Amino acid sequence: MTTTTKKLFVVKIDKEHCKGCELCVVNCPQKILVLTENVNKLGYRYVEVIDETKCIGCGRCYIMCPDYLIGVFVKE
Repeated sequence: MTTTTKKLFVVKIDKEHCKGCELCVVNCPQKILVLTENVNKLGYRYVEVIDETKCIGCGRCYIMCPDYLIGVFVKE
C-alpha cells in the first residue's frame, strides 16, 4: 500500500525590504499573499502570507519579485 502526502511549503518574505509593489500578490494563484496596513523600516506597506497551508509551491511570487525578497521552500 502506498500513501501519498501533500508537500507543505514555507514562503519567506524579507518584510523589512519589501516595497509593496504587489506583483507577487496579483500573481499568486492561491491568493494567499496580501499587502498589510503595517509599515516597514523603509516606510512601505509590505506583503505577508495569510494562509501558508494553501501554498502550492509554484514560485510565482519568487519570480515576480523585482528585488528577490521572496523564497519558497519545502517544509521539513
